[in-house]
Amino acid sequence: MADASRKSSPPALLLGAGLFVVFELVAFYLLQLLTSGLGMNNQLQPENTIVSNWVKTVVFLLLHLTLVVVAVLMLSNWLPRRYRGQLMGWFYLSLLMSFVLLWPLFS
Repeated sequence: MADASRKSSPPALLLGAGLFVVFELVAFYLLQLLTSGLGMNNQLQPENTIVSNWVKTVVFLLLHLTLVVVAVLMLSNWLPRRYRGQLMGWFYLSLLMSFVLLWPLFS
């Protein structure tokens, strides 16, 4: 049980941060491709409605949440116990990133 109380080393945190960035980039470009047919590119049209962009936003957020939850479930089974302490921190950061990624999605 002494093994579970150890903290992750700085190289392990750096590796986790790198893998987090790679995951978010791949997820963004994959979801951007999947939701490319939804919404309007030009936001400044006279008859622009929020409905199509709302659908794109909700679909993007739900698919991103699904990818994140599946990744957390898979990683919680695959990672050794001493690295699992990082997992929830990256999960919460990924939930925040899903809202941040909406800006480049609509730009």
